[in-house]
Amino acid sequence: MIRLSPGFAINPCFRSNTFVNSQKSTSISVQIGSRRRNISRIGSESGDGVAFDAVAYESERLSLDAVAMEDMAETAKKELESDPDSDPKAWKWVIRKKMWDLMEARNYAMSPRPVHHRIPNFVGASAAARKLAELDAFRKAMAVKVNPDSPQKQIRFLTLSGDKKLLTPQPRLRTGFFSVLESDLLKPETIMEACTSVGVAKYGRAIGLDEKIKVDLIVIGSVAVNPQTGARLGKGEGFAELEYGMLRYMGAIDDSTPVVTTVHDCQLVDDIPLEKLAIHDVPVDIICTPTRVIFTNTPIPKPQGIYWDKLSPEKLGQIRILRELKKRLEKKTGRKLPTGPSEKLPPTAERKRR
Repeated sequence: MIRLSPGFAINPCFRSNTFVNSQKSTSISVQIGSRRRNISRIGSESGDGVAFDAVAYESERLSLDAVAMEDMAETAKKELESDPDSDPKAWKWVIRKKMWDLMEARNYAMSPRPVHHRIPNFVGASAAARKLAELDAFRKAMAVKVNPDSPQKQIRFLTLSGDKKLLTPQPRLRTGFFSVLESDLLKPETIMEACTSVGVAKYGRAIGLDEKIKVDLIVIGSVAVNPQTGARLGKGEGFAELEYGMLRYMGAIDDSTPVVTTVHDCQLVDDIPLEKLAIHDVPVDIICTPTRVIFTNTPIPKPQGIYWDKLSPEKLGQIRILRELKKRLEKKTGRKLPTGPSEKLPPTAERKRR
């Protein structure tokens, strides 16, 4: 065991050279703020006849991601400098920073690097994906929701190559909501490309809140996860929780829908306190590493939807689909929904065991 701090330990790490090479990106047309971007499909056109430019799309995406990561770095700096006794979020950032630092120092990280402020790509990500593909829950699933991050790229590939429907969120939900990809609508030689962000934009079908879809399995990325409880930390932006909450609203998932994460063995930790988790935090039922599969039998209740009183106006302002959902619910109920405090992440709420 490697001890990061008193009461915080991680398991020995796994080394492997197995990994899926990144593919060339392609493209789409997206809405960014009030600006319409024409983003390319080389050799193809959109339904309205507008040609897409893959290079422009990727450049725009990377630029916006860089801005988002700068914001995250600033948030992390403030949280790490705050008093952990008075700041309910500081402890999460301590764990995240130590994990990112460790993965870089020990060279367990894979491109894109550095892994700070990302769902970290890791050595053996493909091996962990193969472990996941052996699960009954994956083999029986017809539709799988997978996060768009690099370490889960092979899972997206296995989903599509296994004749399953892939549901993946558009990056940071800034251009819309989810995209659906179906293998029978893809040529075999385009499946790997379809597993990239620009490939999803090029080949995916954008869906809205009224889409009738049943998701059989959810795959999310993690920075750290507790194998004893299923408690998980993401990179700190809260998108996995928002995506989960909106899928609950749509009726696409329920408490029985398995939630799986793939991580490096070193990302297994024993110091994510249940009593400090937020009410929106999504626990995981199954953890797949390059060396093992862990069924957590998590005692943590799964979120039941969007917790509007915990959602900051900043986050609401960033995500159009959330504003649409809030407006829809307020119209339906005839009352104004609450808004959370002005901060990047919601305050913690006590979580009781089942």
